[in-house]
Amino acid sequence: MIELAVLGLLKERPMHGYQLNRELSEHLGGLSRVSYGSLYPSLRRLERQGAITSEPGATGARRKTVYAITAEGERLFLELLEETPQENQTEDARFRVRLAFFRYLPPETRVRLLERRRQALEARLAEFKTRLRDAGTTDDYQRALLDHARAGTESDIAWLTELIRSERLKYEITAPVGERRRASATLRRKERTS
Repeated sequence: MIELAVLGLLKERPMHGYQLNRELSEHLGGLSRVSYGSLYPSLRRLERQGAITSEPGATGARRKTVYAITAEGERLFLELLEETPQENQTEDARFRVRLAFFRYLPPETRVRLLERRRQALEARLAEFKTRLRDAGTTDDYQRALLDHARAGTESDIAWLTELIRSERLKYEITAPVGERRRASATLRRKERTS
């Protein structure tokens, strides 16, 4: 996750480690706090892979190393941005980091990734609902946590649906056939009640 964020920031301009750390906090909207203990090993790893270069900076009494993205780094950035998500706890954070750099993807790819995320959340929502219906979940706090997770997931699905709709309208991307049918049926119902 940190590699994706570092490469995304270096696409904008070369930076030294302190700038990267500050930008990571600001750019990701407080979603993630990166320690220097994880930033610098990631920078070394990316440099060994040929994804970034480093050069001593020319300003100040302390010469800070300035990092820049390479062509290999550009390729790796797009690969990380489009990678297939895993369904686990860290995927939520990884998605937020990816979303912060969506502007570098073509609109069709953004829509495809947003739809993939929505599908994963719909599967998660179905699991929450099944567990809530389970009579074995009798602990009030356990049920409250599941209900909270259900409500948050429903909210995320609605938010993603609106992002997808907005992208499709803005870039004139047509919806898949099944989704067009659902939208048409909803429109017909609304027209009948008007």
